[in-house]
Amino acid sequence: MFRKTALATVAIAAAAALTLAGCSSRDAGTPSSSSSGDAAGFAKDSLIGVALPAKTSENWVLAGDLFTNGLKEAGFKGDVQYAGASSPVQDQQNQIQSMVTKGAKVIIIGAADGSQLGPQVKAAKDAGVTVIAYDRLILNTEDVDYYVAYDNFKVGELQGQALLDGMKAKKAEGPYNIELFSGSSDDANSAVFFDGAMKVLQPKIDDGTLKVVSGQTDIKQTATAGWKAENAQNRMDTLLAANYAGTELDGVLSPNDTLARAIIASVKAAGKQLPIVTGQDSEVESVKSIMAGEQYSTINKDTRNLVKQSIEMVKELQEGKKVTTNNDKDYDNGKKIVPAYLLPPVIVTKANAAEAYANDPTLAPLTK
Repeated sequence: MFRKTALATVAIAAAAALTLAGCSSRDAGTPSSSSSGDAAGFAKDSLIGVALPAKTSENWVLAGDLFTNGLKEAGFKGDVQYAGASSPVQDQQNQIQSMVTKGAKVIIIGAADGSQLGPQVKAAKDAGVTVIAYDRLILNTEDVDYYVAYDNFKVGELQGQALLDGMKAKKAEGPYNIELFSGSSDDANSAVFFDGAMKVLQPKIDDGTLKVVSGQTDIKQTATAGWKAENAQNRMDTLLAANYAGTELDGVLSPNDTLARAIIASVKAAGKQLPIVTGQDSEVESVKSIMAGEQYSTINKDTRNLVKQSIEMVKELQEGKKVTTNNDKDYDNGKKIVPAYLLPPVIVTKANAAEAYANDPTLAPLTK
C-alpha cells in the first residue's frame, strides 16, 4: 500500500515533489464503488487497449497472453502492446497515444515508468477514455481512474518475515548477516516492496538481531536498474568481495525471482554457502529452485486473477456500472487518491508450495 515513505522514495526517484496523504489502515475492507472516470457504457465490441512494459519477467509475458485471450472471450477488440527493452518509456508513450487515436474506450497500463505518462493519460482522458493502472501506479496525474494490483506493501512485509523465518530455521540464534536488494527505481512498486519489508526488518536491524554488513540500507544503494539479473549479480559479486571474506552471509532480501536467481548464482560462483533468499512472482525456475532447497521463498501473485479482475472492471464500464473497488483511501499518486482493487498475495516456501499451486497447471507438477 502506498504510504508516506513509499511515495517519498518514488518521488525522489522521479525527481518530483509529492504531497502525500497518510495511510490509516492495512485492511482493504469490503468492496465499495467509485464513480471516478466511469463511462456511460459503450458497445461490447469496442477496442480496449493494454500497454505493458518490456518482457522482463514471466508474469508480464503471461499477462499479455491472458489479456489477448480474455478480452476476445469477453467480446472486446483487444490491442495488447509491449514496450521495447531499448526505449520502453518512449515506446509506451507512443503506444498509448496510438490506442487513443484508434478509439479505445478503456486503456489498461502496466507502466514502464509511472512518472512519465502524464501527457499520454491526459490525452486519453480528454478523448473520453477510462484509464486503469495495472500492477504499477501511474504517478503525478489526475487522469488515472483506477488501480488494480496485488497488495504490494503486504508483499514486502511477507518477504521481510520470510527472510527472518528462514534464517531462524537454519540457525536458531542471531545475529544474522544480511544484504538488501530492491527493484528498479523507475518502478513505483519497488519502493512499496522495500518499505513493506523494512517495516519488518528495521526493528531487527536497530536491536542488533540483523547486521547489514555492507552498510547499504538506503533504497538508492539497493536499487537494481531495470530489474535486470546481470545488475543484481554484479552488485552481489561486489558485496561478497568487499565484505564477506571469512564472513558468513545468512540472508538476502530479494524483491523478485529473477534477481533472487542472479544473487544465488553470484553466491555459488564465490564458493560460499547459500544464504536464505526471498523472491516474488512464482517464476518456474524459482519454484524449481525452492523445491531443490536453494531459493527460500517466493510470492504467489497469480497473474490470471489480476488480469481477470482487470477485465471485470472493463465489463462494468461497458455496462455503464460503477467499478467495484476495495481501497479508496490509501493510493495517493501525488495528485489524487486513486480508487484501487487489491488482491491478497501469498508467501510460498517449500513447505506450502504444493498447496499454494494446487490449482496452477504449470506450477503444481513442479511441487511433486
